[in-house]
Amino acid sequence: MARTSIALVGTRGVPARYGGFETAVEEVGRRLADRGHRVVVYCRTAPGAEEPPPAEHLGMELVHLPAARRRSLETLSHTALSVGHLLAHRTDAAIVFNAANAPLLPVLRAARIPVATHVDGLEWKRAKWGPTGRHYYRVAESLAVRWSDVLIADAQGIADYYRDTFDAPTTLLTYGAPLVDPGADLLAGIGLEPGGYHLVVARFEPENHVDVIVRGYTASEASLPLVVVGSAPYNDGYTRRVHALADERVRFLGGVWDQRLLDQLYANCATYLHGHSVGGTNPSLLRAIGAGAAVTAFDVDFNREVVRDAGRFFRTSQDVARQLASVEADPARVERDRRRSRELAAGYDWDEVAAGYEALAERLAARRVPRRRPSGRRRPTDADLPLPAAPTGTVVPLPVPAQPRQWADEHLPAAQQ
Repeated sequence: MARTSIALVGTRGVPARYGGFETAVEEVGRRLADRGHRVVVYCRTAPGAEEPPPAEHLGMELVHLPAARRRSLETLSHTALSVGHLLAHRTDAAIVFNAANAPLLPVLRAARIPVATHVDGLEWKRAKWGPTGRHYYRVAESLAVRWSDVLIADAQGIADYYRDTFDAPTTLLTYGAPLVDPGADLLAGIGLEPGGYHLVVARFEPENHVDVIVRGYTASEASLPLVVVGSAPYNDGYTRRVHALADERVRFLGGVWDQRLLDQLYANCATYLHGHSVGGTNPSLLRAIGAGAAVTAFDVDFNREVVRDAGRFFRTSQDVARQLASVEADPARVERDRRRSRELAAGYDWDEVAAGYEALAERLAARRVPRRRPSGRRRPTDADLPLPAAPTGTVVPLPVPAQPRQWADEHLPAAQQ
């Protein structure tokens, strides 16, 4: 008999082909199943799929349900159907991914299904959302604080934000960093050689600062080419802007579907330039340090938390130009940074992450979660948002051992989102 039954709700599901949430569900869910727990993953039905979807994946039970094909409704519509199914097929605990799903939490609370919410990053800062979308996400954060038994943060910076903004503690559960040693045999096929290029891997969005990196590179005297992996089919204006900033030294590869090739690009670059700024712990950055890349990252607390002393940081295009010059002038430091990246990656272990989720799920199932009534209100320095009355809830820290997107995003490998 399964020790604990756990529902994982609010993502596109598994097999993981999309982003950080899906990767976490697959890596954590498979380990929980291996440890004897019953794991139920709610998956979005792929549009136009001809084959019937699988009922099981790596020991996890899969429930496939549709979603509205509109960016603003996709996540919430699928989660609403998932919650409805869960009410009729109860589990001991539920973990809901994405604070955007917070309006559905009272349904689970009313059914007395203990629930933790993985709040993700600061989604309301993303440029793709207009005023209505940003307002919704800020309200959803407040509702997640009120209506979750536990909040999960994947980065200390996110935990600090919820503490400072809502006086709400969180459980810190990061992602894992796969340690890979992929070789370099595929690079010659795309005209590259080990150590002979700088690398960007990102979805083209303003908060990922691809434009800042490309502008800084073209203003620099770097002798190595800049290789850019990723795209954004739905953001043509930003894509055109990035391409317009490039010179003949910049190579745009688009999406890279071969994971081994992508790992080789990470492992063999002179430096990996990481411009993400709002999403918490980023899977692309973790994969880069797991491959031993020397990192030059946008200077925010999420990235400093991961990179620490293993790399360089930038804020402006002028910073990018200076750091690229430093990388090419000091290969000895690049090698030190590469070794340090691998050391840091060893601290992001999926087995330990899964153990943290296991401890959390078992405490939820046993209802060993102290009850209190958090206000869910922002600090007086911010504009408070009108909130409905909420059922009794609590947010508590637990011990830990040792991103809604458009349908076009489905076609980007996880690290390139």
